[in-house]
Amino acid sequence: MEQFSFIACMPDRPGALHRAAEIVTRYEGNINRIQYDHRIDMHTVFFEVTAAPQAYEKIREELEKIGYLQTSLQPVAFLKFHIYLPNCPGALFDLLNHITSSGANITLLDFDDRGQHPERLVVGLNIENPGMIDTLLNRLKSRYRLEILEYDTTGEKLDDTVFYLRLAQKLRSFLGSAEDAFLMRFLHDINHIAQELSNLRKDPIEVFENILKVGDCLNRTSGDNFYADVQRIRVRDDIELLCFQLPCGGNIYLFDTPSERVMIDTGYGIYFKDIVNMLQHYGLGDLSLLKRIYITHADADHCGAAGFFPAPSYLNRETFLITRETSRAYGSSNQGCILEEVYTKIINLFSRFTPPENIVLLPEISLSGKTVEKRGSFPVITRFLIGDLEFEALAGMGGHMHGEVFYLCPEEGLLFPEDAVINFRSLTPARTEYNVLADYLMTSVNVDSKLAREERKALISLISEIDDKLAGKNRKCLICCGHGSISVMEDGKLVEYTGSERYVAGQKHISVS
Repeated sequence: MEQFSFIACMPDRPGALHRAAEIVTRYEGNINRIQYDHRIDMHTVFFEVTAAPQAYEKIREELEKIGYLQTSLQPVAFLKFHIYLPNCPGALFDLLNHITSSGANITLLDFDDRGQHPERLVVGLNIENPGMIDTLLNRLKSRYRLEILEYDTTGEKLDDTVFYLRLAQKLRSFLGSAEDAFLMRFLHDINHIAQELSNLRKDPIEVFENILKVGDCLNRTSGDNFYADVQRIRVRDDIELLCFQLPCGGNIYLFDTPSERVMIDTGYGIYFKDIVNMLQHYGLGDLSLLKRIYITHADADHCGAAGFFPAPSYLNRETFLITRETSRAYGSSNQGCILEEVYTKIINLFSRFTPPENIVLLPEISLSGKTVEKRGSFPVITRFLIGDLEFEALAGMGGHMHGEVFYLCPEEGLLFPEDAVINFRSLTPARTEYNVLADYLMTSVNVDSKLAREERKALISLISEIDDKLAGKNRKCLICCGHGSISVMEDGKLVEYTGSERYVAGQKHISVS
């Protein structure tokens, strides 16, 4: 017995759904999941069934025979026009003959001979075969006076009777030339997250809108519309640290030293070309000088461009495994959560997730047989140099994500706590709005919220210890957050350390603070 999925497109009439279920039952299929909501799309039903492979093929054959099995999601065009019919018996009937023969589906008819325009009929059509549009229009124009009002092939104008076709056409703009089979599997996943969130009393239409917003934000802020807020900090006379806050997702940090450049986290894959252009703008575009990349955790906005860079990526085994899994919650107490799994698929596709291939695994910590060195509450995995700065790789608790690693330079007080500590007040409204989408679609960006609170508390304690040690030098720990500005802790609150400048694609940078 294996699990299969399919999409049924059925007529909106009594007994249609029962007929499909009867076919599944007849071949001893077990329905594991079904989702149908008349408010979303009155024709589309999502099925997941367990059956023997031969039985599943029979189920598909039977459903296809009665016209229920949806095997493609061809683009559908919307056409709206005014047409002027002669005032005689059978005029509308003749027009409908032409429309029916073209294979168009009527979505709107509006006519009243006592209205303001008694001779005019308003017609709206969904046409699955766009090649038939010219044939139909030429036929109608030869017989009637015609005025085209709207013609749309993007899916924007389709009505909600074909909601999933509209959704599929919008998804195509984010996924490129995806084949129908792939797109239908992706629709299954998106439908599943909507089903889960509906059970949590969230509006399914709002769920779909937020999913599309993720793709739209990423596409809208790449290429010519790319920008970043940049902080530059002179750590030592010969070492500069740059923080790049990208439009969406996590920060990139780059150390520029006399002998090499080292990056911490990489941003989304979709931004890779924009990042290279930005580095060139700052005189850092020679990627042959980028010798190492250190990854904090496996989220797409922190390691999703690593596979594009020639430099090796340093990460632990757990992070490596998560980049190869279908769920960002892998290895956590929330591992089986469907919301985590589907969101991972969505964000990886939309952001062009390209995880590291050239990898160096950090040493594994054995908790048995020897005393593990700790920095505060966090085990020290290993030490390494960036220029002449000594760093420690610290094992996180796994609150935000299993396998997360923090990086610390104790002497200079540089801490990279990834998403476990964020200066939310430093985020622009646009970045805040984008970050809220992930929180909405997963209900929490942390795979273990309780552990995440403990982890943040332990990091704040560590920051306080470092501040105490640096007090004699009149300095503070620089908190290089996963999102937002490099900050310091003052009176228990995160405060932006320095101002930043705005880099805009194709333009000179401008000061923003």
